[in-house]
Amino acid sequence: MKTRITLTIGLFLAFAIGLGAQETYSPTGTYLFSTKDGQDLFMDDYHATAGSETTLDGKTKPTIVYMFGGGFVMGTRNDKRFMPWFKKFNDAGYRVISIDYRLGMKGVKTSGGVGSVKAFRHSAQIAAEDLFSATAYLMANKEALGIDPSNLVITGSSAGAIAVLEADWLLSNGRASDFLPDGFRYAGVMPFAGAIISMEGVPSYKVPPAPTAFFHGTDDRIVNYKKVHVLKWGLFGSDKLAKIFRKNGYTYNIYRFEGNSHEIASTFIRTFPEQIRFLETNVVRGQKRIVDSSIDDPDIPAFELPSTRRKLYSQD
Repeated sequence: MKTRITLTIGLFLAFAIGLGAQETYSPTGTYLFSTKDGQDLFMDDYHATAGSETTLDGKTKPTIVYMFGGGFVMGTRNDKRFMPWFKKFNDAGYRVISIDYRLGMKGVKTSGGVGSVKAFRHSAQIAAEDLFSATAYLMANKEALGIDPSNLVITGSSAGAIAVLEADWLLSNGRASDFLPDGFRYAGVMPFAGAIISMEGVPSYKVPPAPTAFFHGTDDRIVNYKKVHVLKWGLFGSDKLAKIFRKNGYTYNIYRFEGNSHEIASTFIRTFPEQIRFLETNVVRGQKRIVDSSIDDPDIPAFELPSTRRKLYSQD
């Protein structure tokens, strides 16, 4: 039992590897959307490139709302390593908004045990709440910003991926009414190496989740690809969530990167064609296109877990 709890805690070690070439790229605007626990939370707004095609089949392409990774300990919304990815979206006619959120694990000691597990769960919840607050800001300022808040796709990497999956799960179960109107839904979800942290057993949805595109390495031991659980407490990764989606007839794409680890949390550029196809087909056109793809790409640089920690990680 103690081993399982320690394993769960180990999944959230801060993650920081290169995302590609750095470049200077500035947002169109930066806005304060909330202040919580004495912290000002900002969003950066990157408009679609002038002259790019912002519609498809007469429908406006969605705005992409991004949450960075970093184990709920570190990371910033404006890390220059994200900029090549943001620019690719802008050039393809998509608007991007990158947001701050509270880092719930910053300064928290994770020595193991129930308290630490609860701290991680709390960190995911407040990150999701900050996403809801950012969404509420967009709704309140939709005319001034020229944005359609009903046409948002939420995406994140690592801890950010956990947060967006958490947010859609809460919405599907009517647990976001303190922040957003009843019935509000995101247009889509794109988690890169994400999972849901549950203290209620296997996650379930009262109403169907938004169309979701999962990207995950099958050997990921930081945010497990399958699941880690202790009684009703568990971390349910992309493989387990895809099984839930398939069983219930929900719309999903899953890209399983065979033999890859947590580097899939940052393969934004390499998987861009798959992202665009999901956005165009499942989100804009609203087609119920199901993809379950296994990818073996030896050219993806591997992320090696330090040997001193490798023994802590396993999967069911």
